[in-house]
Amino acid sequence: METGVPDLVGIAQVGTVYTGGTGKIAEHGGANPQDRDVPLVVSGKGINQDLNTSPVETSQIAPTILQLLGLDPNSLQAVQQEHTPLLPLG
Repeated sequence: METGVPDLVGIAQVGTVYTGGTGKIAEHGGANPQDRDVPLVVSGKGINQDLNTSPVETSQIAPTILQLLGLDPNSLQAVQQEHTPLLPLG
């Protein structure tokens, strides 16, 4: 019996909820735009009113908060290693 090569490959369809009899197996995350594209509202002193529709990552939130607090975002190892940009705040 040969191993390492699948006999079957499945591709999930957007909007599909997988169940196993009586309970869900999976539905969170994935490539569904409704799971991935969510609004992000940032409000506070020093933030201009703006609507920015450019894609951002959740990893940008922590360094942006540090910057707004007057702290150095580059003090985070992940920011240093991944060169995480701040959120575009206008």
